[in-house]
Order: sequence, then structure tokens, then C-alpha cells
Amino acid sequence: MFKLTNKKIILAILMINIFIVMVGVGLITPILPQLILEFGANGQSMGLLVAAYGVTQFLLSPITGQQSDRYGRKVFIVTGVIVFAAAKFIFAVGDALWMLYTSRLLEGVAAALIVPPMMAYVADITTTEERAKGNSLLAAAMSFGFVIGPGLGGILAGYGTRVPLYVAAGAAVVGVVFSMLCLPESLSKEQMRAAREVVTRKESLVKQYARSLKSKYAILFILVLVMTFGLANYESVLGLYVTKRFQFSPQSIAIILTTGAIIGVAMQALMVARVIKRFGEKMVIKGALLINSCAYIVLIFVKDFWSIFLITSGIFFATAILRPALNTQLSKLAGNEQGYVAGMNNAYMSLGNIIGPILAGLLFDAHMFAPFITGCCILFVAYLMTLKFK
Repeated sequence: MFKLTNKKIILAILMINIFIVMVGVGLITPILPQLILEFGANGQSMGLLVAAYGVTQFLLSPITGQQSDRYGRKVFIVTGVIVFAAAKFIFAVGDALWMLYTSRLLEGVAAALIVPPMMAYVADITTTEERAKGNSLLAAAMSFGFVIGPGLGGILAGYGTRVPLYVAAGAAVVGVVFSMLCLPESLSKEQMRAAREVVTRKESLVKQYARSLKSKYAILFILVLVMTFGLANYESVLGLYVTKRFQFSPQSIAIILTTGAIIGVAMQALMVARVIKRFGEKMVIKGALLINSCAYIVLIFVKDFWSIFLITSGIFFATAILRPALNTQLSKLAGNEQGYVAGMNNAYMSLGNIIGPILAGLLFDAHMFAPFITGCCILFVAYLMTLKFK
């Protein structure tokens, strides 16, 4: 078996795998409504189908992260991509609604198997100085895959509704083979044995989350939740808001969200490491939270396309620098608990992705400004929390 040792090449393999997965997650967006109609389902079914991915990711991430400390990162990453390939194949051949739900639940399982070990893997192979860059590149690959997924899905759907799903499954199989042949294990046998020898009590999921909020990582986990909640809250209702208030077209909404996301990805790849090195993680975290908080409240006072476009780009940019800064700060604190911390990190992101859209929808029904005012307040409180950083 051929194994690579160059850090840059190894990081590229990780980025390719997570890119394949995120493209596969995003490409169902343009074809999902048509599939739902084929099965005679309703909007509620579609909402549950979208949420199913986050539920299994949320439940399993704390477990997979910690177990990767004990049994290695590679086995979880490879297994996760295999599960993802199976999920896409089930979705492609599915002729009943339960098969689509099964596929989405398996996608969440795959994300839980892949993301925490990958984040821990980056911490394993980078020095403290290199970690911000490694985290920003991995985040950029995730974001870029999710951004181009819907567009690619729309193009491939022109050849058949199920074609994007078969392509995603095939790409995942290629990723599995390549990773099995070329990706080395980042932990030594001694490190894994030492982690297995540490006796830990079996805890329920509720107790695990309660313990995480009493740990030294607590404030950072809360900030991960707030960050993800804020972005999911904003993205989920912005289209409704600008349509109801300003009668923006779907094309205008797509330009705002897609271009803003691309700007964020570019910043993650090109600028984040330099910004963090220049100002430090703590200052970047504080600044990003304050920028997003202000942007939310400013949004309700602007009325033209370009102002909303600039505000959205600012929110994506602030989130793009906030995510790697939080990941880097967590990995520095984690020591030999990289897998556990990465797993809880991913779990709190999943929770934000579940709560954000649900709460935003309820608030929007009450008043169109409510999601943005609430988001502003929550982000500002998080900013105040960071003032107590030590």
C-alpha cells in the first residue's frame, strides 16, 4: 500500500474527500422538490427530509470523535465515505419515501464519521503555527463543495433526475479507493493504545453534552453553536425576507447567497491564516461576532439590492474567519483529546444547523424583522461573553 508523507498532499486528500461529501450533500437541493412531488409528499415531508441529515450527525459526532482517538482517524474517514456512497446510491434507486429518509439519515452518519476525525487529523499533522492555515483550507473545501453542489446538481439533472446522485456515489467510491491506498494514519499505535487505556464512564448523550458545558472548552462550544445558528438563521429566511419586502427574483436571491458564499470560501483559502496570525484567534473571534451582530441589525434598514449584497458578503466573510479561528483555538486547548473535541465541535455545529432554520421560520411568521433582531441579540451576547476570554 502506497502511503504519502508530505503534509500538503495529505491535506489535499482530506480536502478532496470532504469536498466530494459536501458537493453530494448540496446537489440534492435542486432535485429534491421534483422527487418529493413524484412521491406525492408535501412540504412538511421535505422539511423533515432536510432535517434528517442534521439529526444523525448531531447524535453520533461526540462518539466518533472520541473513538477516533482510540482507534485512529483513517478507519473512520474511510468508513464515512463508504457510508456516504451507499447513502447516495440508495437515494438514486429509491422508489419509496422511506428510502429517501434512510439515505439522508445515512448521510448524517457519514458526516459524523468523517468531519470530527478530519478536524482531529489536521491537528495531528500540523504545528501550532500551521494549524490555522490547515483548518481554514479544510473549511474552505467544505464550504466550496456545499456552494457548488446545488449548481452542479442542477446541471447534471438535465440528463436525468437521478444522474447527480449516481455521479456523487461514483465520486465517493473513487475517494474511498484513493484514501485506502494513499492516506496514512496520523496516530501512532502507542497513542491509540494510550487513549484506549484511559477509562471513561459510559454516559448518555445528555450527560455528554452537560459535561462538555462544564469543561474548559465550554465557551468555545457555545460560540460554535451561536456561529452556526446565526448563519443558518440568516440563510434560511433571507430569501423569504427580500421576496416579501422587496419582491426580489429567485435569480437575485441566488446571486446574493452564492456570490456571498464564494467570497467567504475565497477568504478562508487565501486570507484567514494571515488574519489569524496577524491578530490572533481571540481578537478574530471577537471581531467576527461583532461584525455579524451589527450586520444583522443594519440589514433591516437597507432597501436596495447592492446594500443587501454587501451585508450578506460581510456576514459570509466574518463567518469564514470565525470558523477556523474557533477550530484552531479548540485544537490548541485539546492536547491529546483532539478527537473528542472535534466530535463535540461538529455536534454543536449540527445543533446550530437544526435550531437555526426552525427558529428563524417561527420568528419570521411572527414578524419579518424578528429573525434578524434575534440573531443580532444572540450574537452580541456571544461577543460580550468573549470579553471574558483568558
